[in-house]
Amino acid sequence: MAARLNAGDKLVLASHNRGKLVEMRALLAPYRIEIVAAGDLGVPEPEETGETFEDNARLKAVVSTFATGLPALADDSGLEVELLGGRPGVHSARWAGEGRDFGAAMARLEKELAALGGSSSDAPRANFTCVLCLATADGEAQLFEGKVFGTLTFPPRGVNGFGYDPIFMADGQTLAFGEMDPKVKEAMSHRAAAFGKFAQSCLPPQS
Repeated sequence: MAARLNAGDKLVLASHNRGKLVEMRALLAPYRIEIVAAGDLGVPEPEETGETFEDNARLKAVVSTFATGLPALADDSGLEVELLGGRPGVHSARWAGEGRDFGAAMARLEKELAALGGSSSDAPRANFTCVLCLATADGEAQLFEGKVFGTLTFPPRGVNGFGYDPIFMADGQTLAFGEMDPKVKEAMSHRAAAFGKFAQSCLPPQS
């Protein structure tokens, strides 16, 4: 049976990524859950050694739950590019290096596509994938996946969002994620799709 959170419960967000924390806090706001970031509790960021988004989300959630004794929600997400066989995928953050330089990561992506004959005019197909994991002290770990499909556009557009948002344009949209009002982007994102499944299974009614 799925674990459920109640209004007033404390939930650890098992992420050290400021952009993800901002989005998750906004999504959780209507549910009267007390939110605390793993970093604020001194929980170190674990090395993401998994081969899938599911593996890494579970790893991060379980580490935070084990360290705090509280339920923890972790996110693992990334950009999958069709022409690159799904890369960078689970290595999306690693492409940005320790300094989280996503400008460099997007430049690398453009270079690798160009080497394969792809370009911005070809509108390479891509998708963002997000897997959320809720881990609880009883050892349970529940997974929820969301995806959003679209194309890549170069050069990067806009300064909103984070990560690869400036080069991703969702199907049916005329703005890149990096150009969108954050609330508009959050409503259609891969994270929102995964969160909807998580909310239905695990959260109390909205206030």
